Amino acid sequence: MHALDIKLLRDFKRLWIQATAIALVLACGVAILLTSVGMYSALSETRTAYYERNRFADVFAHATRAPLSLLSEIARIDGVMSVEARISGDAILDIPGRTKTAVGKILSYPETSDPVLNVPLLMTGRFPNPLSTSEIVVNEPFALANGFVPGDSFSANLRGQKRDLTIVGTVLSPEFVYTIGPGALMPDNAAFGIIWMPERAAAAAFDMTGAFNDVSLALRVGMTTAQVIDALDTLLEPFGGLGAYDRTTQQSDAFLDAEISQLRGMAAILPPIFFAISGFLVSMVMSRIIALERSEIGLLKAFGYSNTEICLHYLMLAALIAVVGVLVGWLAGTVLARTTAAQYAEFFDFPFVIFRVPYWVYAASGLAGLLTTSLGATQAAIKAAKLAPAIAMQPPAPPRFKRSFIDDAMTRMRLAQSTVMILRSLLRWPLRSFLTSLGLALAVASVIAATFINDALDEIVDLAFYQTNRQDAMLLFAEDVPESALEDVRNLPGVLQAESLQFQAAILRNGHLSKRVAVESRRPGNDLSRVLDADRNPLDVPPGGIVLSERLAGHLDVQRGDRIDVEFLSGKRETFSVNVINLVELHFGLGAYMDFEYVNALFRHMPRVSTVNITLDDQQTEALHAAIKDTPRISGIVEMNENRRSFQETIEQNIVVMNTIYIVVAVLITIGVTYNAARIQLSERARELASLRILGFGRGEVSYILVGEMMLIALIAQPLGWLIGSGIAHLMTNAFTSDLYAIPLVLKPATFTLASLVVLLAAFASVMMVRRRLDRLDLVSVMKTRE
Repeated sequence: MHALDIKLLRDFKRLWIQATAIALVLACGVAILLTSVGMYSALSETRTAYYERNRFADVFAHATRAPLSLLSEIARIDGVMSVEARISGDAILDIPGRTKTAVGKILSYPETSDPVLNVPLLMTGRFPNPLSTSEIVVNEPFALANGFVPGDSFSANLRGQKRDLTIVGTVLSPEFVYTIGPGALMPDNAAFGIIWMPERAAAAAFDMTGAFNDVSLALRVGMTTAQVIDALDTLLEPFGGLGAYDRTTQQSDAFLDAEISQLRGMAAILPPIFFAISGFLVSMVMSRIIALERSEIGLLKAFGYSNTEICLHYLMLAALIAVVGVLVGWLAGTVLARTTAAQYAEFFDFPFVIFRVPYWVYAASGLAGLLTTSLGATQAAIKAAKLAPAIAMQPPAPPRFKRSFIDDAMTRMRLAQSTVMILRSLLRWPLRSFLTSLGLALAVASVIAATFINDALDEIVDLAFYQTNRQDAMLLFAEDVPESALEDVRNLPGVLQAESLQFQAAILRNGHLSKRVAVESRRPGNDLSRVLDADRNPLDVPPGGIVLSERLAGHLDVQRGDRIDVEFLSGKRETFSVNVINLVELHFGLGAYMDFEYVNALFRHMPRVSTVNITLDDQQTEALHAAIKDTPRISGIVEMNENRRSFQETIEQNIVVMNTIYIVVAVLITIGVTYNAARIQLSERARELASLRILGFGRGEVSYILVGEMMLIALIAQPLGWLIGSGIAHLMTNAFTSDLYAIPLVLKPATFTLASLVVLLAAFASVMMVRRRLDRLDLVSVMKTRE
């Protein structure tokens, strides 16, 4: 083996603790890259395969009641490949053993053939008999949550008629990968289910014989949806069409797409940070090692080794560190990605998961690791190669000392000599001190980037559940009802307060920009569901104007005072020009708000209600649910406490995992920076510290110089870490924001305090590990070494 190769292996063995610390930081970047890209790839490929196999539609539309004869005209729309019409409706379910109300979405199953589009995948049992009026299949998550198996029964209130239904099978559908009930924020499979009923039975239940109210279209490859949607809207308009839409606004696919976008954002933001830290650590370690090995470099050159060989030798040392980090990252990333893929399969109700981390991701992560560590070592390696043998054999010239006003200040302050030595070391090597501080600042930033989510979610819960929506429950109607229905709601058991709320599907337009939303209207002074201004004060929308959420205004590129067009998709589909009165902060959905009386006047009908917000007497909750199950016009109930609990539980599970990962990463970064810096500092100053011991300084005083300098650097790093962490948090909020939800940037003092405590404690523990070496210093041997 070549002599340099032997030296390389010996150096790596001697520096194995420092190398491991750097390799683990690099492994974090590789693992996060593999996990995020792997999950992005798994979700994307699984979605694509599932949609193709089960023929998920491209365009969707709803109508009040359209004749089946219209399907031939729809099929002739340019670009349409296939059409699937069906009947859909909502029903209140009475599940044995369940006190609370459950809601079911009824869909018709074709009588003569299998579905053309949105094909359900049979998981257990069989599909219903086309001639049966009671056989159904349900989505598998609903069955599992309620303990249903084929043969079990429950009853449903279908337009005032209570009918017993028997489950004959369970299915999964590409249309309901993410199953969320009306008005809910998170899936609740026990309370909301999808029910497929024979077409003849569904038509009789919803008075749809010879008609349909739901249609899906598949388009030819390469066709855009805009023209097809316009043509479909024109055909459905006379029959109460509510506006066609494509996959981007289909509820299930929109949630799935938002998750995929988050993974893409994570892959773009986080791994580069860890690669940069690894490169910095390698640069720091290699430059200090070369400074300590000047004499060895001189001897190697004296024996005839070329500049290239010397340079490659130190680059190979960095490469060995990178190889270890990449291998550990590959292993950890593969395990994390596979584990997360299984969790996503359950969360998103996929029947299968295509887990395949592309080989290019392994290659790219490995190449990134090698490049960053090599770049970090390049400057030091070139510096070593340029050393002339005669100069290398001599100790480096000491830095020039010139007394400054800082020295005068320290003298006047009468600082201890050990403290003066610490301060002079920092000032004598400002760049080295800054780079070490920067590494620790990045560790602080990683904790802030993880833990700020806690405060952001507290802000979301406070605004969404305690300030904006203060009702106990929302009663949903299958179709808008006269406002006089409020009196009937107030007479239900346990209802203490009831307020009306109306939703109208609309398209908001500003020039070429448009967005489909549900326009909410409520009476001025409503107390249960409120719109809040920037100061969190209740805001009543004046007639003739509209209030938009900030994100919706961003989509439309409008500001306060601009005018936009509102095209309502129900009634006569009229368009009105309104003034943007105000912009409000909203974390869920894209909100648009108008005055209640004004909207009803535009539609030229008496006030109508889509939803009623209520407060409840907790003692009569069971009686209320029993009454709702027998009330024909009510299609569902959303309990806000359950909504909030489900949201918090789901989010908290993810937060605990994420916080743990980031804190571990921060500790690894801190150990990597602090241990390496302290270890090299001890090697450089061993003679100096041994001299102090001989001169009578105690172990504590000498230790104070080593520990004090590193902890002072750690303290200096905190403000910089807070600034970098705030920047990363800002990038994360932008990357994770979608039409469905937005994460606010909330940074509280406790977040910065926690980050600083984690890093300072880890730094102290690391430097104390190095400090133990002081006790084992052989003073005689150290003093015999050359400067």
